[in-house]
Amino acid sequence: MENILTINNLTKKFGSLTAVDNLSFSIERGNVYGILGPNGSGKSTTLGIVLNVVNKTAGNFQWFNGNIDTHNALKKVGAIIERPNFYPYMTAFQNLQLVCKIKEVSEVKITEKLQLVGLIDRKDSKFSTFSLGMKQRLAIASALLNDPEILILDEPTNGLDPQGIHQIREIIKTIASKGTTILLASHLLDEVEKVCTHVVILRKGVSLYSGSVDGMNASHGFLTMQSNNMDLLQNAVEGNSTFGTVKREGDYLIAYLNIPMDASEVNKLLFEKGITLSHLVKRKESLEEQFLELTKQN
Repeated sequence: MENILTINNLTKKFGSLTAVDNLSFSIERGNVYGILGPNGSGKSTTLGIVLNVVNKTAGNFQWFNGNIDTHNALKKVGAIIERPNFYPYMTAFQNLQLVCKIKEVSEVKITEKLQLVGLIDRKDSKFSTFSLGMKQRLAIASALLNDPEILILDEPTNGLDPQGIHQIREIIKTIASKGTTILLASHLLDEVEKVCTHVVILRKGVSLYSGSVDGMNASHGFLTMQSNNMDLLQNAVEGNSTFGTVKREGDYLIAYLNIPMDASEVNKLLFEKGITLSHLVKRKESLEEQFLELTKQN
C-alpha cells in the first residue's frame, strides 16, 4: 500500500517547550486517520509542519513515498487548518471562483463540490449570511476544488451544534468513500471512533498509540516495548503465539496480546529469552479508557 505521508522522529520545540516529541507514523492511501489528543498535545503543530507553515526542529517527513518534493506534493493536498476565511460580501460561488484563481485550477468543479457539501441551494447567498456549520462546509468545498489526494482537517467540528457536527461527519464519510485519504485532528473521542479507520493518540507531543481504531479496542490490550536490540525483540515477539499483530513505530515495538497478560509476565518471558527491555508499557483495552487516561495526565 502506498504511503501518502510518512513522519519520522519529528520534533518541534518552542524555546523550552517541546510541542512535538520524536513523533513517527505513516498514512496509507484510502484510509481516514485521526490525530487524537487534548488541547496542547501537538496536533495542530504536527499538521503545520507537514503543510510547511511551521518549521520542524528535528526529524523529517515525506509525501508520496518521497517521489515528489514538498512544494509540488502540497498541490495534491487540500487543507483547512484555520477558521474559514472568505469575503463576507461575496456569494459562496464567487468565493470559490476566487479560490480557483488562487489555486490555478478550473472553475468546472465548483458546482460539484457545493453539491457534495450540501450548499448548492445557497450558492448565490452571501458568505455573511452563513451559519458556522455552513461556513465550515464551504471551507471543505474550497479545499476539494483541486481534487486532492489527501484532505487535512484541524478540529473540523469545533464550535458546531449537534446538527452541524453530524453534517460535517457525514460529509467526511462521503469524501472518504470516494477514495480520498483524510487526516483530521480532534480532541473528541466520539469523532475519531465514528469517522476514522486509524488513530494516532498524542499526549504532550508524544505518541501513545498509532494504529487502527479497531486495534485500540483489542480485548487484551497491547504493549509498547523498547530494547537495545530491536530486531531480536521483534523476532522473539513475532515467534510467540501470546502476541497477535506486531509492528514497529519509530523507536518502539507495539504488540497486541492474544491472551490476558500483565507487563511483569511479558518482561519475565522476554528476559528468559535473553532480552532486556528498556521500555515496557501496557495500554488499556478500550479507546475510551485510553483517552480518559491520556486527558487525566494533562
